[in-house]
Amino acid sequence: MTQTLAHEPTAVEAPPSPPKRRFGRFAVRAGSVVAALVLWEVLTAFDVDLWLHFDRLPTPVEVARDLGYQLGTAVYYQDLLDSLRRIVTGFALAAVFGIGLGTAIARSRGTSDVVQPLLEVLRPIPAIAMVPIAILLFPSNEQGIVFITFIAAFFPVVVSTRHAVRALPLVWEDAIRTMGGSRRRVLWNVVLPGALPGVFGGLSVGMGVSWICVISAEMISGEFGVGYRTWQAYTVVDYPGVIVGMLTIGLLGWVTSAAVELLGRRATRWLPRGENS
Repeated sequence: MTQTLAHEPTAVEAPPSPPKRRFGRFAVRAGSVVAALVLWEVLTAFDVDLWLHFDRLPTPVEVARDLGYQLGTAVYYQDLLDSLRRIVTGFALAAVFGIGLGTAIARSRGTSDVVQPLLEVLRPIPAIAMVPIAILLFPSNEQGIVFITFIAAFFPVVVSTRHAVRALPLVWEDAIRTMGGSRRRVLWNVVLPGALPGVFGGLSVGMGVSWICVISAEMISGEFGVGYRTWQAYTVVDYPGVIVGMLTIGLLGWVTSAAVELLGRRATRWLPRGENS
């Protein structure tokens, strides 16, 4: 006896629309910030003193009040411009020289033999440890801080560019060569476009390291800038001013890193994109 099985159609839940998905992700990110602020308010308002001394920290309200005051002063914006100028100058120099030297090391055995041993010796030295050398070498603190920023971004860019160029499939270059392409054409049409994802990865890392080092250099030997102003606030026991300086540094770092990543996405539009960005 044959039994007929009835197959009922199963309902498949449709994936959320892109606007709904984007709103959900925005809500999660905004919620994490709000939760952090609420936790900060609770810990400082109740003077929690366990292993960490939250009773010494200013409350979010005090920090917001100090931020509002600083936003109304010209000194705050001058410090922003000074730090941004140092970052942009040092980072731009590091990008130009780092990409150029990294490509030369990957493409030329002679350049690699001459330059790479020096880079491997200097690369482990923290950029902030170069402050005494910068003070001795350069006639002004401004040039020394730009040098520290340059060094901080230079090595991540060199290393990422070198690895990205060496990782390119040789068949790409062979295809251009068999069609009569010159070394210059191979460089501009194959090597640099193919290495761009790795290069921008190094640029993104270099930007983050640059901010760490430029703020530290401003605290040690600067006369103006966000780092200098933050350290000055600490020396006069202006703890809300310290937190404002830290938040300002974080915001500037996020904006500049996002700009580098946006430029990288525009330059590598031919790559497939995931949904985790």
